[in-house]
Amino acid sequence: MRHERGVLDTSTLILLPRIEDPESLPVEPLITAVTLAELSVGPLVATTAGERVARQAHLQQAEADFDPLPFDATAARAFGRVAASLRRAGRKPAARAYDAMIAATALAHGLPVYTCNPEDFAGIEGLDVVPVPVRGRP
Repeated sequence: MRHERGVLDTSTLILLPRIEDPESLPVEPLITAVTLAELSVGPLVATTAGERVARQAHLQQAEADFDPLPFDATAARAFGRVAASLRRAGRKPAARAYDAMIAATALAHGLPVYTCNPEDFAGIEGLDVVPVPVRGRP
């Protein structure tokens, strides 16, 4: 079933050109401010000028294409539930802080998360995770 709206996590946003079937994405794809934060790190930690330019271009494209969902007070409260779920599942929330905050934002808005890395969201109670297949990946 194709959702009307859904949150693309950072991996999905980065891998958009390699998505096997665009119909596997929501009709209205959304991103979170957390994804923009995660993308903002990329150019600053790049090890080559070419990599820095590519990452900066990716960030700027995301900023131009999306009006991100904020990590607001509702998302902050949802984050507590996400962190508790991850702990109960034996996972460390701090290790996946960006993913946990993206999940919390999606939960706060009642939206599914579309991801190329569904294992990153394993163990989060109540989160609808939609795996997105990409070319060149199992």
